[in-house]
Amino acid sequence: MNDQTNAIHFGYEKDTQGTMAVPIYMSTAYEFRDSLHASNLFSLQELGNIYTRLMNPTTSIFEKRFAEIEGGISAIATASGMSAIFSTIVNLCESGDNILVANAVYGGTSTLTSHTIKRLGIETRNFDVTDATSLEELIDGKTKAILFESLSNPSLAVADFEGIVAFANKHNILTIVDNTVATPYLCKPIRLGCDVVVHSTSKYTGGQGLALGGIIVEGESCEGKIKNNLRYNHFNEPDESYHGLVYADLPFPSFTMRLLLCVLRDLGAAPSPFNSWLLIQGLETLALRIKEHSKNAMKIAEFLESHSKVKKVNYPLLKSDKNYGRASKYLTGGASGLLSFEVEDYTTALKIADSTDIFKVVVNIGDSKSLIVHPASTTHSQMSKEELLKAGISDSLVRLSVGIEDADDLIADLAKAIG
Repeated sequence: MNDQTNAIHFGYEKDTQGTMAVPIYMSTAYEFRDSLHASNLFSLQELGNIYTRLMNPTTSIFEKRFAEIEGGISAIATASGMSAIFSTIVNLCESGDNILVANAVYGGTSTLTSHTIKRLGIETRNFDVTDATSLEELIDGKTKAILFESLSNPSLAVADFEGIVAFANKHNILTIVDNTVATPYLCKPIRLGCDVVVHSTSKYTGGQGLALGGIIVEGESCEGKIKNNLRYNHFNEPDESYHGLVYADLPFPSFTMRLLLCVLRDLGAAPSPFNSWLLIQGLETLALRIKEHSKNAMKIAEFLESHSKVKKVNYPLLKSDKNYGRASKYLTGGASGLLSFEVEDYTTALKIADSTDIFKVVVNIGDSKSLIVHPASTTHSQMSKEELLKAGISDSLVRLSVGIEDADDLIADLAKAIG
């Protein structure tokens, strides 16, 4: 079946009540048939529900459905997008390791990878996401992952997928792609050769700004890179915390199983079943909404590009945009509702953000409602001036998350604010 059909039906077998809507299983724990059943579950002799920190029937449906749409073989939902990124990194890395991270990423990802994981002994080395040739000089035997965004937030850079994947495969390194902005409907990183995909499902997946969530999707290529690879020896050696379990030898996706049995078990960044249920509702209409977001954003990008007071517009499907060639190659059906533009100076940028009526000053993206923010003073304010410039974020940059209101109303709102 096609993605839009899978988003509504995949992974749900109706329970004894025959409910059409996926039920919310609000339970922390589950009754075992007997002590042997409990023992079998803990020793992986059987698969089933143990505790909601590890698995939950509602969350499981969301995971199966999302993995199918993203083109993966399995998925693990998390409490937030940041917990998805952090869990993915610690699933691969230990003290002394390093990861290669794109220069243009979300501010929270930049802070996590540049500062927080540094205290855990994990080094970050930055590269130009639009030019994979910059990767070669950064790698060594302790490099565990290449992390980048398919469409960067807020500069809208489109990744050099072909170059990054070729480099990663040459050195047998896992690629991690944050596909939050593009969504599985505009970009398919796994089909482009990438190994792991992460999302903040709080954004376009939910679509209403109601629920925090994240998800990690494993691609089929993961297994080949992990098995017998010295870079990932902790997948190929006995795990003393699980009675000598060797993840690479399991008849299940090893990346996902270690996430579940080690990282989620110990860190506990599990989603609420209620949030998983809300995200399932959002996923059902994502295919329709992302088309409207993209259509509206394109109209607004064209309006801004023609405005005398706008110095630059970042939207990759504008033919004038430096990312247009890669966008035409890797994106299908649009470039999301995210766009940014530069004006004369810092003061002007703040004035515009404070002068809109329909666009609200909010740091979220992907909502059905239109949002506006000044990244340098909010979402990316932890970054130094040098880091901001490398990420393509100036003091005069304004970011829009274009919603699904009428495009003419949104343009009129911006025209009034810009003056």
